[in-house]
Amino acid sequence: MKGHPTTHGENKARLARIEGQVRAVGRMIDDGEYCIDIITQIQAARSALQSVSKLILEKHLKHCVASAIESRNEAAVEEKLEEIMTVIKRMEK
Repeated sequence: MKGHPTTHGENKARLARIEGQVRAVGRMIDDGEYCIDIITQIQAARSALQSVSKLILEKHLKHCVASAIESRNEAAVEEKLEEIMTVIKRMEK
């Protein structure tokens, strides 16, 4: 949503580390590293992305959803709840 007040700057450092992990996986592949070591690094990067995703979801709940509830706008609350359910379903896959 363009222009909404929530920012996520605190996750930039985490994302930079993840980006470094992914580049390292590429180098491992180029260097012919052991398959299990590559898979381990891929799993670590996926886990790190999941952690960032959970932090952003938590912030969404505390700010965006709470704001919709405080507004007492039923349509806005319903929209936020639907968004959350969609995201949770995707996270389960």
